[in-house]
Amino acid sequence: MTELEAALRGAVRGEVAFDSASRALTTMDASNYRRVPLGVVAPRDADDVAAVLQVCRERGVPVVARGGGTSIAGQATGTGVVLDFTRHMNRIVSLDPEARTAVVQPGLVLDRLQEAAAPHGLRFGPDPSTHSRCTLGGMIGNNSCGSHSVAWGTTADSVRELTVLTARGRRLRLGRGWAGAPEGLRELVEGELARLRTGFPDLPRRISGYALDALLPERGADVARSFCGSEGTLGVLTEAVVRLVEAPRARALAVLGYGDESAAAEAAAGLLPLEPLTVEGMAADLVPSAAGLPRGGAWLFVETGGETAGEARARAEAVVRAAGVGDALVVTDPGEQRALWRIREDAAGTATRMPDGSEAWPGWEDCAVPPARLGAYLRDFRGLLAAHGLRGTPYGHFGDGCIHVRIDFDLLTEAGIGRFRRFSEELAELVVAHGGSLSGEHGDGQARAELLPRMYGEETVALFKRAKAVWDPDDLLNPGMLVRPAPLDANLRFAVLPREPVDVAFGYPADGGDFSAAVRRCVGVAKCRTASVSGPAVMCPSFRVTGEEAHSTRGRARLLHEMLAGELVTDGWRSTEVRDALDLCLSCKGCRSDCPAGVDMAAYKAEFLHHHYAGRRRPAAHYVMGWLPLWLRWADRTRLARPAGALVSVRPLAALVKRLGGIAAERGIPRPAGETFSRWWRRRGAAGSGVTGDLVVLWPDTFTEHLSPSVGRAAVRVLEAAGLRVVPPPTRRPRVRGAGDGASRSAAVATARRGRVCCGLTYVSTGQLDRARAVMRRTLDLMEPVLDTGAPVVVLEPSCAAALRTDLPELLPGDPRAARLAARVLTFAETLERHAPGWAPPDVGRPVTGQTHCHQHAVLGDAADRRLRAAAGLTGELSGGCCGLAGNFGFERGHFAVSAACAEERLLPAVRDAPPGAVVLADGFSCRTQLEQLAGVRGRHLAEVLAEALERGVPGGGDAGGRGAGWREPQ
Repeated sequence: MTELEAALRGAVRGEVAFDSASRALTTMDASNYRRVPLGVVAPRDADDVAAVLQVCRERGVPVVARGGGTSIAGQATGTGVVLDFTRHMNRIVSLDPEARTAVVQPGLVLDRLQEAAAPHGLRFGPDPSTHSRCTLGGMIGNNSCGSHSVAWGTTADSVRELTVLTARGRRLRLGRGWAGAPEGLRELVEGELARLRTGFPDLPRRISGYALDALLPERGADVARSFCGSEGTLGVLTEAVVRLVEAPRARALAVLGYGDESAAAEAAAGLLPLEPLTVEGMAADLVPSAAGLPRGGAWLFVETGGETAGEARARAEAVVRAAGVGDALVVTDPGEQRALWRIREDAAGTATRMPDGSEAWPGWEDCAVPPARLGAYLRDFRGLLAAHGLRGTPYGHFGDGCIHVRIDFDLLTEAGIGRFRRFSEELAELVVAHGGSLSGEHGDGQARAELLPRMYGEETVALFKRAKAVWDPDDLLNPGMLVRPAPLDANLRFAVLPREPVDVAFGYPADGGDFSAAVRRCVGVAKCRTASVSGPAVMCPSFRVTGEEAHSTRGRARLLHEMLAGELVTDGWRSTEVRDALDLCLSCKGCRSDCPAGVDMAAYKAEFLHHHYAGRRRPAAHYVMGWLPLWLRWADRTRLARPAGALVSVRPLAALVKRLGGIAAERGIPRPAGETFSRWWRRRGAAGSGVTGDLVVLWPDTFTEHLSPSVGRAAVRVLEAAGLRVVPPPTRRPRVRGAGDGASRSAAVATARRGRVCCGLTYVSTGQLDRARAVMRRTLDLMEPVLDTGAPVVVLEPSCAAALRTDLPELLPGDPRAARLAARVLTFAETLERHAPGWAPPDVGRPVTGQTHCHQHAVLGDAADRRLRAAAGLTGELSGGCCGLAGNFGFERGHFAVSAACAEERLLPAVRDAPPGAVVLADGFSCRTQLEQLAGVRGRHLAEVLAEALERGVPGGGDAGGRGAGWREPQ
């Protein structure tokens, strides 16, 4: 323990962390920059903050305040002590609906304030796209804005009073007037009135520099407003009184189509007199699919409000008329509005990849110009990009003249970094020429502070330095930001990564096979750090349970980044820090779809475990649950499945098995079925030979084969009722056995070798990738006859279908058969929709409850399932989230509490709150097991529900019977 750490531990009641993992988690924010702190402190209250400042001041150690860590200019990183306000100082102290104010702590996430204000018809006006994880302290530090700033302004417009601690320990209460100001500030202002009145551009999104003009006497000497946007360089915020605004009772959204973003930008300012709530712009190259949007290459999203839905719609229609565009759309359905806004909110992540897959980065994320100049500025901006051979996709707050963009800078090579600097310098000149601000939302940080003299001139920047000296004469708070800044091309976070690709097992096709590039996908927008999810979203269940950065997708990506860097995390693939962070990753794959940047932490975890345990003993659970297909097949062949199931129902024996196998003591061990699906299939024989429909191959995954054969039997019943010819995969593969020299080989005979197909899921999830590839290759050998027929492969277990769709081709990128099989994989609902389009399912006519399988949401999609449920009269929506069992995760020792907490987040409440007679749908074996063990509820696969309705004779489909032709299953 260092002397600094010991002093802090003795002075504060909150957590003090100087370990390499805690430091690694805070080396970066959402910017291009990386700074390694000495330690992290989570203060419990203002007294803790004062104690940290005193200890650090006595030792000359810098202090950096950090909220959600979503800053895009580097100001939430530091080389000294980082104050993490999100752990303890994260409360609403009070909320006064009559006064329309709230008292908040700096670590409070914005959405929590919005949720508390909503019952009173109120809200906090500014709403950045990171509203689900950004904090009020960070918003005040950066003077954040959001899409509604045309109506409600910036954070500075919503601040009433601020309680701050200076670096020298003074507690100040800032508001309007000089009463709470630090000594010397008034004298500084009164000596520079002329400069303050003439040296600051007048535009709605001037965020760059210190807002010293707010201290002018004609503006009420608003010290609190002036403090906003100071990026933690003047004082440390401990409490804030903020203003709330009345939220419209109803909203409508006008979507206006334009030829390109310049045309949209030129039109935006003309809509402001109509007093819209938003005027947001996006171009076509940022929108995943323009289906349903008006014709055009760019769009304005103009939101309107009203007391009634009719009033909001009338205002949106007035916007359409005023815009005079060729095509427009007015959206009043709240769900459809949320879906459109989600595209805009995810742009900070989706824009990090160009259409061709190349990387793009922040750095010039949010310049702002007067709204009337935006169209001309965008044309010049596009020209400057082209002159430097760069690409970017502008989007953002067109009504405020503020543009967001990620640019495909090469920040890995010396030449690319040089171009980054030259472009930055020229763009700064362009912004100033248009009367703009280098920052229009996210602050200057390290990205732009070096260029502030080009915007303000040397004299005004010298005034900034004098103001900093009044507040923080020791330069203790966030040095290197705003004044005396570090160069914009120093401390780049990519510089520490290996220059050559590391040897990995997965193919990482979207990242050119480069694991470093895959890890670089995480740019830090931290959508994984949300405390709750809505709709079908999944990511990140372990963070929502623990609230720990290390258990978020971003936290794990940061640790992997530091592992590759080798500076803080020095043991490479053997790192215990990375292993421990990944231990609570459920491999739900939610991040694969929900992360705007497409991070796939489940694959990264499997990759890490593969290397971490290479050549040494693994945890017992890896052998027990990772090899589950092998153990179950062995038990079936030796006819020990039934006796083994009976034995593990005896409590002492079960306890011994669980202890030896690394299984959680709280778990029940699932019992194998008395008859496997394959045995039933052979016993069933040719039940009917009249089926003449499409041939489909029903995949007997391990869970369906050994643990839930009823699902397979039900699927056969429904698929055949739909007129499809169902067959299992072959269990023999041809092998040519030579008998000597070439002449003998020419006379060789084909023999057969028995086997069972397997997707390799359990081996992948435990990181046994060599074994997984061997299993997959054997499966491809067996499936060659299927690949030659063109028949689809129906996979009933969503996790197995996802493994075949993604893990198979990514682990065997050089085997063309892998991609061919992956392309054939269909879910149960997809099969019926594509290959029995004329078949009508039975009308079940019941409500449903349950949860969409996390892998289905992340990899497969559930659109076909929704349509099939609707056709069968199954009403209602399934919840999102993750059941928490997640294959082997919930069974492993030490995971039960997190597993159960994940289930309690959405799945179990949904089941408890279901209407009478609701069908509990759970297509995954893990989900059904979790429901049974935690709630005593039997979940059913959709195939079982439909098969049961068919057996009852419910109208909607007839039994065409029959196994059909094709290859014959060996007897």
